[in-house]
Amino acid sequence: MSTVFNFTFVPWFRSVAPYIHMHRGKTFVVGVCGEAIAAGKLHHIAQDLALIQSMGVKIVLVHGFRPQVNEQLKAKGHAPKYSHGMRITDEIALDCAQEAAGQLRYEIEAAFSQGLPNTPMAGATVRVISGNFITARPVGIVDGVDFQHSGLVRKVDVAGISRTLDMGAMVLLSPFGFSPTGEAFNLTMEEVATSVATALQADKLIFVSEIPGIRIRAGEPESEDNPIDTELPLAAAEKLLSALPNAKLPTDTAFYLQHCVKACKAGVERSHIIPFAVDGALLLEVYVHDGIGTMVVDEKLEELREATPDDVGGILQLIEPFEKDGTLVKRSRTEIERDIGNYTIIEHDGVIFACAALYPYPEAKTAEMAALTVSPDVQGQGDGEKVLKRVEQRARAMGLESIFVLTTRTMHWFLKRGFQSVDPDWLPEARKRKYNWDRKSQVLVKKL
Repeated sequence: MSTVFNFTFVPWFRSVAPYIHMHRGKTFVVGVCGEAIAAGKLHHIAQDLALIQSMGVKIVLVHGFRPQVNEQLKAKGHAPKYSHGMRITDEIALDCAQEAAGQLRYEIEAAFSQGLPNTPMAGATVRVISGNFITARPVGIVDGVDFQHSGLVRKVDVAGISRTLDMGAMVLLSPFGFSPTGEAFNLTMEEVATSVATALQADKLIFVSEIPGIRIRAGEPESEDNPIDTELPLAAAEKLLSALPNAKLPTDTAFYLQHCVKACKAGVERSHIIPFAVDGALLLEVYVHDGIGTMVVDEKLEELREATPDDVGGILQLIEPFEKDGTLVKRSRTEIERDIGNYTIIEHDGVIFACAALYPYPEAKTAEMAALTVSPDVQGQGDGEKVLKRVEQRARAMGLESIFVLTTRTMHWFLKRGFQSVDPDWLPEARKRKYNWDRKSQVLVKKL
């Protein structure tokens, strides 16, 4: 039994290690919806956050409290009121919000204080510090509706939060803010988390939410052929958002997505939507290659996109040295011009630094990824990974179940990224006919 465990543990640990290095010293803002706490997920979320923090990540935790406030209102015989997708906070609702926030803060602090043996919290001391880090202003009157004590973030105390994080503590924020005159305002978790992530220029904004992420065909029901889109480039997310109806409920596709887009546009490179229903969702999203939810990513300086006829020259220039040394099969200009629509490229200041082509075999529900190339100038910076992810997205959008590569030199790179070795006989008939038996290429497949 232990031998089997060793065989699975060692490659698993090695695959996780690069992400541990990558995130050390980074700042994550994590927004946890009140529904996750109501569903009894707090202890596992606290354990996972303590684990992430122990690996050198600075964490700001913002909790939501929608269901808890509604429960308090119900106990007082008062109905919750909403407009424009926001709570109208009257005096009674403000009382309920303050009670719910107080209760939740105690619960969260208790969850981080439990150094239980045989759990990830064993021996952990997580200092949780809350404070008046948020200055708020009233929402006011919108379309004739007075939102009373509902507010919006006016200012974030960046210096105060940064000092607390530098002390090694976790910062806990409730969705409350205070005006300079000491008035309390009820805010939303999503707006607080987005504003704090933006003000801190955090490395990640993560929403632990009711929804599993954004589906490839947003708005359509969950199904085998409509899985979660694990990576949405900012431009694609903005386009999708403009086509969606306004969000009224947290379960609407646009609800969390609008905050992710807003954060990315304001300088937070990566924003995530992950499901609280999956145990360990935070760990899976942060430390596993494909993650579990949807990540909205801003590829600021370089453009990751589908190729156009203008890119043919740049692609030829990029792949030529690799064709010469035999890493890649030779492709003619005519071939690349004919297939240019199949190529995905990374371009920076007009220079193409990486590319790959996707050739679908729809009858076999698969596609070949060919000519994956990264310029020697930028190798080791993750460009190959970005192109691979985009090619996987394109294949999923076509309804394909797998992608395959033929390689003679870079087998290990693909194996580390979830590909598995198969016999050349596995290839779709049409591709088998073109297989060069003299070249003895390895065939590697990745299920999507």
